[in-house]
Amino acid sequence: MDRRAGAHLEVGPARSVARAVLPPSLHAWLAPVAALATLVVVALGFRYAGHGEPGRVDRWIAPPTADSVRGPWRHVALALDFLGEPAGSALVIGAGVVGCLLLRRPRAALLVVAGAGTTVGTTTLLKHLVGRTIHGPGNLSYPSGHTAFLTALALMAALLATGRFGLGRAAGASLVLAATLVAGAVMGWAEVSLGAHYPSDALGGWCTALAVVPPTAWLVDLTADRTAARMTGPARRHR
Repeated sequence: MDRRAGAHLEVGPARSVARAVLPPSLHAWLAPVAALATLVVVALGFRYAGHGEPGRVDRWIAPPTADSVRGPWRHVALALDFLGEPAGSALVIGAGVVGCLLLRRPRAALLVVAGAGTTVGTTTLLKHLVGRTIHGPGNLSYPSGHTAFLTALALMAALLATGRFGLGRAAGASLVLAATLVAGAVMGWAEVSLGAHYPSDALGGWCTALAVVPPTAWLVDLTADRTAARMTGPARRHR
């Protein structure tokens, strides 16, 4: 009886690590990344608070508020933009949750909902706090919620892939960096090309996802582990 209990105690933590949505190999790397991203978001927010015009770097990257994309690429930009709209984001989140549940990863499904919701909520709050506008009063632009949303999805997918395939720190960090860069650049291009955001808005959205998703994943793991411990504790005592 004691041996079985001991074996259970040894296997339990290993199973917890395997189920973790924030891979242990990336803990030390993601913490400073999230902190740096937070500083960038805050700095840009102070820089453009209350502004209604593009900054110097914005003007250098793209013509101010120009809807510059034409031809077939416009359809691509509009399709990407749809992913960040309420209907499109609901479809993407729903597909992600279903996929996680089919893979028997309920904790990952929870992260998809919590990570996306926290990211969208943070960008919405920041828009009202910063008050930067585009195309006139009332059109809040900083940070880009579309860019933050797609970056958050890519980051969560990279975290789950890192854990599922047991990638080490270097490989996992490379995957996270590549996925978030591609997602942020693609959606940022779409939003800037359609004239919906300034380039600095897209940068702010990218950094918002990097600042929000890692601590959200950590909280999901912490909550799930504590819940599992409370549920298994009485069962062990009954043995």
